[in-house]
Amino acid sequence: MKRTFALILTIVFCAAFFAGCADSGYTEGLGNGWEPVDSLKLDYATQFAVDYYEGGFKLITLADKSRFLIVPEGSQTPKGVSRDIIILRQPLDNIYLAATAAMCHIDALDALENIRLSGSKAESWYVENARRAMEEGRILYAGKYSEPDYEMIVSCNCPLAIESTMIAHSSEVKSKLEKLGIPVFIDQSSNEEHPLGRTEWVKLYGALFDKEKEANELFDEQKAYVSGENLAEADMSVVFFSINSSGMAVVRRPGDYLSKMMKIAGGQYVFENMSTDDSRSSTMTLEMESFFASARDADCILYNSTIGGEIYTIDEMVEKNPVLADFKAVKENNVWCTSQNMYQESLKLGEMIGSFNMIFSGKASSLSEVPFFHRLYWAMK
Repeated sequence: MKRTFALILTIVFCAAFFAGCADSGYTEGLGNGWEPVDSLKLDYATQFAVDYYEGGFKLITLADKSRFLIVPEGSQTPKGVSRDIIILRQPLDNIYLAATAAMCHIDALDALENIRLSGSKAESWYVENARRAMEEGRILYAGKYSEPDYEMIVSCNCPLAIESTMIAHSSEVKSKLEKLGIPVFIDQSSNEEHPLGRTEWVKLYGALFDKEKEANELFDEQKAYVSGENLAEADMSVVFFSINSSGMAVVRRPGDYLSKMMKIAGGQYVFENMSTDDSRSSTMTLEMESFFASARDADCILYNSTIGGEIYTIDEMVEKNPVLADFKAVKENNVWCTSQNMYQESLKLGEMIGSFNMIFSGKASSLSEVPFFHRLYWAMK
């Protein structure tokens, strides 16, 4: 009897669930009987899909289930399209870009002219063309993602706001933009499992701006960096960190995309097996005693410059905490610092893995710099 009752409850729940889906207007495809003629081929990315229809129409589906139909310039919106699909009409000019990870993709596709508004100020951009465009007034600062200048955005006839997943912390902003008639597109590349999945988002922006060919070429170039023939054999323990203002070490969490990149490149991240809480933060802070115990014998130090700024000597690093002078990598002069543009170059993660591999394999032993990194030396020795 109990099993029968449970079965009835299950049937009722499923019926209610699917009824709710029907009420929301969600269907597979466009919902009007049209069938796609092709789909975008993806190698690593799992957080989006693009389907192509006759007449140049494209349906973008994101992992959060939001869907966008790109309507070619001069075309009419197909009849009977599912109510949950957001219509984007080309040309997509005057976009508000608050997702910093997307800028390098858009720049590489030569589509900066489609961006009119930025969620970052000029001095915050390490993408050179973006910074120059803002300095010349071709791209305007319209407030950060959590405090946008709604009046400016509306006055510029903005057809789309591209946000990062950080917008989840400011859901009221998303709601306000949508009430103003501005669709919100959330770049979910940070949720990709494989590092090259982030890079493959260039294909999505290629679809958005009718630059698929260019996007495929850019991605294939990055994929080539991690092919077996281009990665040298490597087996080196490594620590990637920075020192905060309290003298504590800030390290990447195990399983973070950077630790995955180091593993692909042949590095053994010293904190890879450290147990952590369920925080979604990409970093964790360690007391120096704990950090020293785990990292002192690492073969290689990679110092993260993105918070406190770039440093150019080992002396500068040791000044942040003198205990660093006793690290094996410091004594053997195998210390490198990241460039500050590193986190705004998600398009070049393949090349970045290649640089890791050069360091970890010893191919960079005679070099002072490789892409995204420069070697640190003692100033006084």
